[in-house]
Parts: sequence; C-alpha cells; structure tokens
Amino acid sequence: MTAQRFDYGRRLDDFVPGAIHRHPFELTLDEVIAGPYMASFIDATPAWSSDRWAPVFGLQRRPIAPHLLLNIGLSTSVHDVSQQAIAHLAYVRVEFPKPLPVGGTVRGATRILEARPSSKGDKGVVSVQTVLTDESGDRVLDFERKALVRAGNLVDRPAVADNAGEEALGRLPEGLIDRLSAMRPSDELFIPPLFGAFGDLQVGQVFCHANGRTVAESEHMQLSAVCRNSHPLHWDSVYSAANSFTGERVVYGGLVLAWTLTQTTLDLGGHVLWESGWSDGAHPAPVLAGDTIFAATKILSKRSVGPAVGEVEMRVVGVKNRRPEAIVASGADLFEAERNKPTDARIADKVVEITRRVLVLKR
Repeated sequence: MTAQRFDYGRRLDDFVPGAIHRHPFELTLDEVIAGPYMASFIDATPAWSSDRWAPVFGLQRRPIAPHLLLNIGLSTSVHDVSQQAIAHLAYVRVEFPKPLPVGGTVRGATRILEARPSSKGDKGVVSVQTVLTDESGDRVLDFERKALVRAGNLVDRPAVADNAGEEALGRLPEGLIDRLSAMRPSDELFIPPLFGAFGDLQVGQVFCHANGRTVAESEHMQLSAVCRNSHPLHWDSVYSAANSFTGERVVYGGLVLAWTLTQTTLDLGGHVLWESGWSDGAHPAPVLAGDTIFAATKILSKRSVGPAVGEVEMRVVGVKNRRPEAIVASGADLFEAERNKPTDARIADKVVEITRRVLVLKR
C-alpha cells in the first residue's frame, strides 16, 4: 500500500508575486465563536461587547471585535501562505473598513506581494496582503504582513494554486470613518466611570496596565482551534521539537497581540468606537505556555475628526514575565521598535509591539 501525504503552506520558491489564493475556510462568526473568544480576552470595549451599540454601526447585532477578525484572517491564510513559515515577522498595515455583525460569514484570500531570499539563501521574507470579505463581497479586514519562510519548494504543490483573480479580494465599502466622524454628541453612549474619552488622553501619557495574563497550555491551543489556525508550531510537539526555534510549541502570535490589546481596555477602551488602523507591528520574542503577558501604552498623537469623535494614535507593547513599569523605570525605551535599536539596547522580554489608531468619543 502506498500512503499519501499532503503538505500545506508554501516555501520560498512556491510564492509567485501577483498570485491570489482563495482560502478554503468559510466561517460564520456566530455566538459559538464570538462569545467564548471574547470571554477569554476580558475585552471591556462596549462597542463590540454590547448589542446596545449595534445601531451606531447600522447593525442589528454588535460587531465582531477587530482583534478576532484579524485572528480569523491570519489563521485562514495559514493553509495557503504560512504553514511552512519559521516565524511571523511584521504587521505592516491592518485596516477594518466595514464592521461585521455577530452571525456574519467571511471568506479569505491572499495576494502575494513579494518573495525575497536572504543573503545565505536558506530562507527568505515573504510579503502578502490578506483580505476577509463578507456575504456582500465587501472587505471587513484588509492587512499586509511579512513572514520568514524556508527556501525551496513543496513537492506536488503547484506554484500558483486556486488563483481566483482580483474579485477574490472583494470591494472596498463606503467609508466607515466618515460615517462615524459625522456622529453627533449623545449622553447615552458614555459609560462612566470608565476612563478613556478623547479629552482624558494627553500626548505623551504612558499607561502600565495593572492586569497580567498567564497563558495556559490548553487555553492557547483551544483558541488557536477556534480561530482555525493550522500551523503545527502551535499544535504538534513532535514537529516543534525539530522545527521550532524554541524546541517546543509556541503560542500563536495573533493571540498574544489580542491579549495585549485587551489588557488595555479597562483603562482605555470605555469610549473607543472603532479601530481606524494598525501599523508597524512585530513579535520580537515568542511566548510559551506558562508565560505571563503584561501591557503598556503610550499616547502618541490625537486629533479631532468630528463633533463627537476624535482619533487617538497610541503605541501598545506586550512584555512577558516582567512588569512594564520596571522596564520604564530602568530607563529603557519600551515603545521604540526593537528593530530600530542596537542589539545591546533591545528588550529581550518584549513579545509584541504595534501602533494603533482608534476613534474615541468626546465627552
């Protein structure tokens, strides 16, 4: 008897710039997914935790949390893009152009932007754009990322598979930011005593958020399953012993980002309306089961965009097994991108960093 084995993802020579791959997973993000996921992250942002806010977005039900959408988009692209990856390197750009209500259905597709070999030739960096579309064909998520992949190609994996053309990437919907910017002040939307309205935040403020989050072994595997992430680095101890740079399974980075972002919400999320974009994100170090994640935020800029709404730009970082206030007190620059620092100035315990722009209600 001859046994067959199919490997997924791609190696460097399998990536063809310009190719578009439609991913096989189509998911309805109902309460079975959204409810347990949100409970795991203790997200205090009412805009995507309470159905009372749905009319703000023209919806019957509350929107799916942006960090859940990103985790679905990352995970569904693993099958075609990164199941052979060594590491996720960067979140170049993340946008959420249209809210998706609880119960909505998404489908994903990825365009290959670039495949660049390293100087040694044993690996390379791949840049891709991934899009999730809803039932109407409108984009609800649009992001670019970079991954480190091994050189070579997969046997029996076509270099260009399931090329669905530009229609797979869906349409850009009408401008959500313009709609929210036109909102009028409303006392009903304020939820005192939560901090974080536009006037509460000042450029240069630094918040070291109090709550830490220890990542349990079974928890990170279960949430990777909820998000449909099939990379064996998160699942398979035999594979990880031979292929992981840690020698063991690592926690899926999208979950690390989500835990970090949601740890900020008790301090800053009470009046957030929507995520207008993320950029300059990376995972400088891995998280393993048993590690504890802490979060810190620095306010970078703010501007008024409408009568009831302002936009705040902030830098959010996550560190493991060490409180961020201790790093700040040491004089280290916690919020500068690690790749911009000399090696001896880098913070070994930083596990995620990203710049975040949010629309925030004014008082």
